[in-house]
Amino acid sequence: MKLHSSIKKTPVTLLAASIGLALQMAALPVLAQQAASTPAASGAAATAAAPQADDATNLDAVTVTGFRGALEKALDKKRSETGVVDAIVAEDIADFPDLNLAESLQRIPGVSIARDAGEGRQISVRGLDSQFTRVRINGMEALTTTGGTDSSGGANRGRGFDFNVFASELFNSITVRKTASADVEEGALGATVDLQTARPFDYDGFTFVTGAQMGYNDLAGDLDPRATMLISNTWADNKFGALMSVAYTKRRLVEEGHSTVRWDTGTSSGGFAGTPAAESATVFHPRIPRYGVLEHEQERLGITASLQFDPTANTSMGLDMMYADLDATRTENFLNGLSFSRGACVAGTAGNACRAAGAGGKPETVVLESEVDARGNLVYGRFNNVDVRSEARYDELETKFTQFNFYADHKITDDFSVNFQAGRAKSEFENPIQTTITIDRLNAQNYVYDYRGDNRLPVITAGFDVTDPSQWRFISGNAQNPGSEIRLRPQFAENTIDNGQLGMSWQLTDGFRLKAGGQFKEYNFETREERRASELVVPTLPAGMTLADLTKRIGLEDISGVGDSVWLIPDIDAFNRAFNIYSDSGIFTVSDQVAAVLGNNRSVEERDQGFYLQGDFTTQIGSLPLSGNIGVRQVSTTQTSTGFSTVGTTTPQQVTVKRSYDDTLPSFNLVADITPDFLIRVAASKVMARPGLGNLTPGVTVNVSGGNRVVTGGNPALDPFRATTGDLSFEWYFAEESLLALGLFYKDIDSFVLTSRETRPYNTSGLPPELLAGTGALPTDDFQFNVPVNSKGGPLKGLEFTYQQPFTFLPSFWSDFGVQLNYTYVDSKIQYVTSTGAPSLRTDLTGLSKNAYNATLYYEGEKFGARVSAAYRDDYLTTVPGRNGNDVEGTAETLTIDMSASYSFNEHFELTLEGLNLTDEYQDQWVDSIGDRASVYHHTGRQYFLGARYKF
Repeated sequence: MKLHSSIKKTPVTLLAASIGLALQMAALPVLAQQAASTPAASGAAATAAAPQADDATNLDAVTVTGFRGALEKALDKKRSETGVVDAIVAEDIADFPDLNLAESLQRIPGVSIARDAGEGRQISVRGLDSQFTRVRINGMEALTTTGGTDSSGGANRGRGFDFNVFASELFNSITVRKTASADVEEGALGATVDLQTARPFDYDGFTFVTGAQMGYNDLAGDLDPRATMLISNTWADNKFGALMSVAYTKRRLVEEGHSTVRWDTGTSSGGFAGTPAAESATVFHPRIPRYGVLEHEQERLGITASLQFDPTANTSMGLDMMYADLDATRTENFLNGLSFSRGACVAGTAGNACRAAGAGGKPETVVLESEVDARGNLVYGRFNNVDVRSEARYDELETKFTQFNFYADHKITDDFSVNFQAGRAKSEFENPIQTTITIDRLNAQNYVYDYRGDNRLPVITAGFDVTDPSQWRFISGNAQNPGSEIRLRPQFAENTIDNGQLGMSWQLTDGFRLKAGGQFKEYNFETREERRASELVVPTLPAGMTLADLTKRIGLEDISGVGDSVWLIPDIDAFNRAFNIYSDSGIFTVSDQVAAVLGNNRSVEERDQGFYLQGDFTTQIGSLPLSGNIGVRQVSTTQTSTGFSTVGTTTPQQVTVKRSYDDTLPSFNLVADITPDFLIRVAASKVMARPGLGNLTPGVTVNVSGGNRVVTGGNPALDPFRATTGDLSFEWYFAEESLLALGLFYKDIDSFVLTSRETRPYNTSGLPPELLAGTGALPTDDFQFNVPVNSKGGPLKGLEFTYQQPFTFLPSFWSDFGVQLNYTYVDSKIQYVTSTGAPSLRTDLTGLSKNAYNATLYYEGEKFGARVSAAYRDDYLTTVPGRNGNDVEGTAETLTIDMSASYSFNEHFELTLEGLNLTDEYQDQWVDSIGDRASVYHHTGRQYFLGARYKF
């Protein structure tokens, strides 16, 4: 994959690697001396291997607390597990400069994140994106979904977990399980992520912790509050306990920059007026060159509660409850050069006849001046007859998550115990208001865009005063005569998971434990979208009212040296006051029966039954201690998909498709203690992940937004993703709180689901033209068709390197420093196919960054502590094959720098300072591996928090 010349970070990358190498080299003499004098230098495992003699001198225990203590606990957990596991514990999350769980998780080797509105939303593990990662909360599978900008995935109707629903303060540990075992339920190709909330028995007696912060974003310029509180206590000699925690965040963010949606060839949609096809067939231009200002406001509330009861020494039980509410509004405001995406002339007319009909689009656009770069990009143009659009969109979004989980463990005999767990997790996403209003200027003269000075942020001038209301119009249009639009598109998604499981554990001998159990899970997914019957019909302005009464100014805040950086946008509140657009009556009636969106009105019911048998063993070959597990999991999946189908009919009909399949999933994990401080782990398994929920619909959805025309189809007969995996890792715990590790992993992906993407006229699809009713699109228009298909997979291989150490071997205050570094390399080639199954490209798996690293340098003294963290992710593909003649689409590399500092006045009170995204990293999405054409180039500014914590 390519690097982007405008944003290379090679010097930074080399510097980080050099620092890490220098630190390791500096430590080698000390480490060698420690290895020679103290063969068993690390904690609990070494103590177990070599019991102290009776006459050994008793030394005072040294308790490591704070950030270092959290890292030590995470290492202890990693070391004690049989499989390949990484963890973060309570202090780690509380002290890391992170807004949410995704940003905490990116510190773990192999984990990268995707952001929305400057905040981590979803994760990928070892190159596999969010749909391949399964998340459990308090031991039970859960799914949370939110709505994002279209460029970051839009509303989530899939299996990917949206971590931005939760504040990190709600959890006291995160465990990422990268290898499978039979007693952990199926559903992940990448990893299983366990999120654990606090429980009362985690603390000694009464505990009260509270904190407050005030945040400031240098782009938005607003103050944002955050607050947390935890209270816990135990009674009756620690037999009963109760805990509650609360986290609250309010946040306002401004996102701004340039985008194009995509780039297209000069001859598509009829080509430019008067331009010979031979001159423009291989030249690419932006489909919708535009400036954008997006305003995000969020309120996030999270509450956890936990009850624990241990009536006897052999019985324990508890109830975990969780509630989260992410309430948000978002505005998206764009100044669009719309003609470059349009082919809106009447069929059979062109040139002057097309212009005489008043139609907009590329066939009427005249190229006055132009410049093409060496990569075939039309980087400069001056044009006549360009349709310019000002677009304002307003969304209200809310996600409510609730979970109740009861668990009980009972030890029947000293060797035999049973455990039970049951609960429900529910995520309700609502987008009750999604409103877009446009005003237009047809046939603007001397429109200019110019990428020659900056291929990410061009100069755009519309050729008229874009701040003058009299220069714009608001009238109804149709497919032949473009006009303004009022889009009303409420949408909803609900996910419910009911889970029950029963297991037993039987210690047959000192070195062998037998585990068995079963699980039943019912998963229900339902989504719905509503629309107006015709979005092209707009009301006439009342007498005496002009667009001056219905518009307001907006502009780029922090980007200078560009063209029309301030422009007029529709004032949605003013439009509502004037026309009562939310009345759900007359021309503003919305319905879920509009033909174009029937495909988004669908449901999936999934019933899964799983049974497992597993043996856990410890043994010894000669003087070599071995431990591990071997087992098998048998899984049955039954899926019922309901939606509207258009196959063989001109009128969509609701149909239900049912299918089932079975999987046998063996697994094996082995740990060899070569020395008390050097471990080798080996693991192998078969794994599976079920197809994405959006792909299982039996119908299609037609989406027309301005010049953007998309048909998204489904396939309820999709096979699951299946893979055979292998892991080999080496771990050297060479000193206290220290680790040097190398992990190798391989996944042979046997079956895969690909989404083929092709651009072709709608009337070649076989779909009924009735689906276009009210959209303003013609059957002869080019549409992008997205269709999921079964496909063969391919191999995925990679390595993870980890180095962690406090510099206690250094003199004076230098001994209070420490470092945590990890690096991941992943490689995978997948054969992509077209909708007919014909081979397309063979290239990287979407969502896979070949190189990623995380680095934290910290200082922790008696009173003052500070750390700086860097997270790097290579560029990665998002769409294969690309659209509009581009080979692929992707997202550029990112390097985010965060910091945190604290000062403790005493054991109860401390002040904190945090800084996030200190380099103001841009979100850079592109199309075409050679053309490197900017698709989205937005930034959100730097975020700072000043606060205090109190603990009693």
